[in-house]
Amino acid sequence: MTDQTHSTISLLVNDVTHRLSVDNRRTLLDVLRDDLDVTGPKKGCDHGQCGACTVLRDGRRVVSCLTLAVAADAAAITTVEGLAVEGRLQPIQEAFVRLDGFQCGFCTPGQICSAVGMLAEHAAGWPSAVTVDDPPDGAPELDAAEVRERMSGNLCRCGAYPSIVRAVIETAARQGVAG
Repeated sequence: MTDQTHSTISLLVNDVTHRLSVDNRRTLLDVLRDDLDVTGPKKGCDHGQCGACTVLRDGRRVVSCLTLAVAADAAAITTVEGLAVEGRLQPIQEAFVRLDGFQCGFCTPGQICSAVGMLAEHAAGWPSAVTVDDPPDGAPELDAAEVRERMSGNLCRCGAYPSIVRAVIETAARQGVAG
C-alpha cells in the first residue's frame, strides 16, 4: 500500500487512546475487532442492516460496519465493553440480564449500545417515526411502540424482542425518562 491509501488516526476506545495507521478503506468494525481486539461489536450482515456492530461514537449510535475508521479519527468510541464503570454494569445491562433480553447473545452488545444511544435520544426529546405529538416537556412518551421503532435497526434472530423492550422501558423508568 502507498502512503495515499493509509492514514494515521487516533481513536479513544473505551477511554483508551490508540494511534493507528489504517488503510483508508477499512471499517471501524474491522479496526476494533482485528487491530484492537475489541470483540463486543459483531460482524453480522456487514451491510448495516442488523445492528450487531452498533457502537457509540461521541455518544451517538452508529453501525461500525458502515463507518470508515478514518471517518472516526479523533472520536470517542464506546463499545459494550466500555459501558461498565469500575466493574459495575450500567442499568440497561443489568436489565438485559435480569429480564432475559438475550438468548444466544450475538446481537446483545449492539442491542445494548443502541439502547444507551436510544435512551439519550429520547431524553433529549428527539421524536421517532411513531411519536404522536410533541409533548410540552420535550420528551415523547416512551412506550413499547416507541421502543420497538427506535430499536428497529437492531435485529435479534432469536426473537428476544419482548424482553429487550421490557429492559429498555424499565431502565427508562428507573432513570425517570419513561412516559
